[in-house]
Amino acid sequence: MAENNLESLVKASMDKIHEMVDGQTVVGKPVVTDDGTTIIPVSKVSYGFASGGSDLPTKSTKDQFGGGSGAGITITPVAFITVCNGEVKLLQLSMEAPATNSAINMVPDVIDKITSFIDKKKGGAD
Repeated sequence: MAENNLESLVKASMDKIHEMVDGQTVVGKPVVTDDGTTIIPVSKVSYGFASGGSDLPTKSTKDQFGGGSGAGITITPVAFITVCNGEVKLLQLSMEAPATNSAINMVPDVIDKITSFIDKKKGGAD
């Protein structure tokens, strides 16, 4: 009997967590601004879960069960993905972001500058 009670506690808690955390919690719904810029929020989701129960000793023949469960969820915004005029950028909210992320964001600008420089050299040499 206690297994069914504990199982129902765990199932109820997991169902509630599933209701709160889905794919749109991590990568949010896109928002389009008046100028056509699309902004997509990105969040970090952390959660913890615990449950337990026990048959309680009793003098009666009726089963006595005591138990409980609980969960905690933290949703932290970490970045925004922006799409503007065909350019995609990751705008991080954390000051502790790895430097590699900034370098990756600079790659398209660097490629554009190199391409522009090469085009100018080719145009000047002809």
